[in-house]
Amino acid sequence: KFSDHEERLSASDREEDEDDVEAALKKEVGQIRASTEQKLRRFQSVESGANNVVFIRTQGIEPENLVHHILKDMHTTKKKKTRVILRMLPISGTCKAFMEDMKKYTETFFEPWFKAPNKGTFQIVYKARNNSHMSREEVIKELAGIVGSLNPENKVDLNNPQYTVVVEIIKTVCCLSVVRDYVLFRKYNLQEVVKSSKEDAQQNPSSLTEEQSSEVVKAETEEEEKSSKEVKEENK
Repeated sequence: KFSDHEERLSASDREEDEDDVEAALKKEVGQIRASTEQKLRRFQSVESGANNVVFIRTQGIEPENLVHHILKDMHTTKKKKTRVILRMLPISGTCKAFMEDMKKYTETFFEPWFKAPNKGTFQIVYKARNNSHMSREEVIKELAGIVGSLNPENKVDLNNPQYTVVVEIIKTVCCLSVVRDYVLFRKYNLQEVVKSSKEDAQQNPSSLTEEQSSEVVKAETEEEEKSSKEVKEENK
């Protein structure tokens, strides 16, 4: 119901009031928006739904570039900068962890890296947590097929690929990213990437180069040959 004063308002006065109300509403919406944006932090923790997994949402930052910069710095300086974080993986896309959803989503998601004229060698790494309905072999096969369909010149390389497609399944969510230097940066392991080549070789003999490995085998062979000669002489 209108008051007596409002009933007496002319048409022009009512239009002015409507304009004032609209301006007031716009101002209020703007204030709410500004308040919400201030609450959004640059880095914000989000519940991941899995033990020992922390998910950090970024605001206005490319996660692939950020994580690559951190690992590159640690790889160069060999300075250990964390005691509790084992691996740091960027996640730049998510979808439902069902094969049809993943296939539909990755057809577009992979384009910046693999759609012609873009191309590169790649590998796919897969890990599932709190999820048992997905098949590792099926996921890798289907996603590799999609990469190949975007450009036939994309080739699989399990030793030193240009790109590594990281697939992390957490409950019913599929987290995806395409990263560089996955092998060089020790599978994005912050504890391993700071180790020197010498330390790494001592702890991981399998990481020796083929040439180093052949030298070791050759030395062992010479020792065996020398030992067999000594045994032969003793028998004589």
